[in-house]
Amino acid sequence: MASAARTKKKRREDAPTGDPPLIRGRGAEVGALLSGLAYWLAFAGFDIWPLAFVAFVPLWLSLHGQTTRRATWLGWITGMGMNLGGFYWLLDMLKTFSGFPTAICLVFVVIVCAYQAGRLAMMGWLFARAAQRGYPLPLVFAGAFAASEVAFPLLFPWYYAATVHKVPVLMQTADLGGPILVGLVLVAVNLAIAEPIRARLLMLRAPKADPRERTLSAFVDRRVVGVGVLSLLFALVYGAARISSTDKTASAAEAASVGVVQGNMGLMQKRENPAEGLRRHIRLTRELRDKGIDFVVWSESSVTFSVNERMAMETPYFRDRFAGQLGVPAIFGGVLVRPDPDPQRVYRLFNTALSTNARGEITGRYDKTYLLMFGEYLPFGETFPILYSWSPNSGRFSPGDKVDPLVLEVKGKKHNVTALVCYEDILPGFTNRAVAHGNPELLVNITNDAWFGDTAEPWEHLALAKYRAIEHRRYLVRTTNSGVSAVVDPVGRTVFATKTFVADARSATIHWLSAHTVYETLGDGPWYLTALAMSGAAFLRRKKPEGAAAA
Repeated sequence: MASAARTKKKRREDAPTGDPPLIRGRGAEVGALLSGLAYWLAFAGFDIWPLAFVAFVPLWLSLHGQTTRRATWLGWITGMGMNLGGFYWLLDMLKTFSGFPTAICLVFVVIVCAYQAGRLAMMGWLFARAAQRGYPLPLVFAGAFAASEVAFPLLFPWYYAATVHKVPVLMQTADLGGPILVGLVLVAVNLAIAEPIRARLLMLRAPKADPRERTLSAFVDRRVVGVGVLSLLFALVYGAARISSTDKTASAAEAASVGVVQGNMGLMQKRENPAEGLRRHIRLTRELRDKGIDFVVWSESSVTFSVNERMAMETPYFRDRFAGQLGVPAIFGGVLVRPDPDPQRVYRLFNTALSTNARGEITGRYDKTYLLMFGEYLPFGETFPILYSWSPNSGRFSPGDKVDPLVLEVKGKKHNVTALVCYEDILPGFTNRAVAHGNPELLVNITNDAWFGDTAEPWEHLALAKYRAIEHRRYLVRTTNSGVSAVVDPVGRTVFATKTFVADARSATIHWLSAHTVYETLGDGPWYLTALAMSGAAFLRRKKPEGAAAA
C-alpha cells in the first residue's frame, strides 16, 4: 500500500509542466539535437557565432510540457551533441598519453562526453522541476542555465559565452558577472526569438474560439520579447562604453614591449631533446631582444629537463645555464623536483612558472595548482599506483599550494604578474582568487596545447581564456609551445595570434594595469545564489495569490 502511494506521488511530481508538450514524440529529441549541433557550430573552432542567438531555441521549445525525466533526457541529448562535436580532439589526446588502443580511447571519449553532457541534463531537470511547481518558464530556464554553468563539475570547463569571443562588444559584461552573465544575455535573446514560434504552436493547438482571439499577438508574451531586446541593447551600450573607457585608461598607463616565443617542439621531442628546445628559445629571444623588447615569455615546460628545487631556487643554476644570456627579464616554464620521504614515491614533480631579472636571477615561482587529467596525473593514481604502469605516457605531477605572483623588474620598476599554467586560464574562479591575492598588473598564461594536435582545441582554449582579460581589465599574454600564442588586450581583442605548429617569435605593446571590477569583488557568488534558489524552486511549490490564473 505504501509502495503504491509512493509510486503515485512520484508520478504526480513527474507530471508535465501544466500544458501538453509543444513538440511531441521524436520531434522533441530532434529539437534537442539541433540545439546541441548549433551550440557546437557557434563555438570556437567553427565560430559561426550568430548561431549563439538561436542555438537554445529548439531545446526551449522541446522542453515545454515535458516530464522531469524526459526534460532531463532532452537536455542530455543537447549536451551530448555539443560535446561529441566540440571535444572530438580528446581521442588523439588519449591515444597519445594513455597508450591504450583506439577502441578503448573511443570508449573513454564517449564516457567523458556523456558525463559532460550532464551539464545540459541538469539544466533540463531544474527547468522541469521548477516549472512543475508553478514558477515562470522563461525565468526558470535562465536560472537553470546559470545554475548548470556554475555548479556542474566539468573535466574540461567551457562556457556558452565563448561563442561570441570574436565580438568584443558583447563580451564586456564579463567584468560585472563573468562569462555566465554574457551567456545569460544570449539566452534572453534566444527566448525572445523563440517567443513568436512558441506563440504559433500554442495558437495551433488552442481550442476553437472567437477568431479575434486566435491571433498570434494574443499568444505572444511581450515581456519575454522585451527582456531579450533590452538585454541585448544593454550589452551593446555597456560594451561600447566600457571599450572606450578601458582603451583610454590603458593608453594613459605605463607601457612595455613583451616578446612571445613559440618554440614548436614536438610533444615527445621536448622530452627526448631538451637541449634543442633550449637553443631554439634562446635564439628566438635574442632576435626579439635586438628589436627592443623589455621582457620575454616562454611556454609551459619550455625548459624541459627536471631540476632539483633547492638547486633551482638557492643557486644560480638557471642564470648560468641560460637566463644570464638573455639580457632581458623572462618568464618561462620548468619542471622542479622535490625529494619525497615516501619510499614508494621517491620524488615529486612540479609544473612550474619561474621569473628572472635581466641578470638571470630567479625573482619568483608559481607551481601549477590545477593539473590536467591523464596528461599530468591519473585519477586515483596515488591510491592505485599500478594505473601509472598501465598508462606509461601519463605524467605524475603534484599540485602547488600557493598563488603568489611572479615579480618582473622592467625599466627599474617591479611589477606583479599572475601566472596561469596550462588550462588554469579558463577557470574564472581560480583566476579571480589569484588576482585578488596578488594584485597583478599583468596576466600571463604559459601552456602546451601540442597534446591535442592540429585541432580546434588551441582556438577553443584561446576563446575561453580571453574572458580573463575582460574580467580583470588587464592584458593577457599567452605563450604556447605549438600555438595559439597571443596577446589579448583588456577588452578581449586579440592583438596578435600565431599560427599553430610553427616556430615563431612576436612582440607587442602591453600596459601595466591594476583595475578592480565588480566581478573581481563578487566572483561567482551571485550565480551560486542562483543555483541555490533553483534548488529551492525544484522542490518548493510557488505560492500564488488568490484568484491568480494557473501558469
